[in-house]
Amino acid sequence: MKTSTFSALAALSLMALFIVFLSGCPTNPPKTVDSVDVARYAGKWYEIARYPVVFQRGLVGVTAEYTQNPDGTVGVFNRGLRKTLDGPESTITAVAKVVDTTTNSKLSVRFDRFPISLFPADYWIVDLGENYDYAAVSGPSRQYLWILSRTPQMDDTVYDGILERLTANGFDVSKLEKTLQPAN
Repeated sequence: MKTSTFSALAALSLMALFIVFLSGCPTNPPKTVDSVDVARYAGKWYEIARYPVVFQRGLVGVTAEYTQNPDGTVGVFNRGLRKTLDGPESTITAVAKVVDTTTNSKLSVRFDRFPISLFPADYWIVDLGENYDYAAVSGPSRQYLWILSRTPQMDDTVYDGILERLTANGFDVSKLEKTLQPAN
């Protein structure tokens, strides 16, 4: 009898762990763009809007610069200013690796600071301008979202179009906060 009780408890424990594991897996991940030319994607991007995230609290004038590395990875340099456009600078670097080589729209990013360096972050390109003039980036769970532009300001018509496509892709655009950037 003790063996069957132990077996039942073990089975229940395994089921509970399986349910917890599955709860972390997105059941309806967002659609990414069909194709990304990494060379065209490289360069400087300005953050236009984002979902609030603790590691960016108080940052304005946020930019991201991507460079192609000889080994096929992508160098990442993120920069922001604390509270004002004249505030102290906050930076972090990372290396990204393309994980979906069919489309190049899904990358895995590993930042250089401990402890976040232990856990790679998903970087999924979910919207991209035909001329690589804007992009929207998230991950499989839709817990974070950034809208990027090649210029510090974005035309309202372009921004509204991005919001419409993001909404159709299952994002709650009401959570977006605009990022203060310098005037063009």
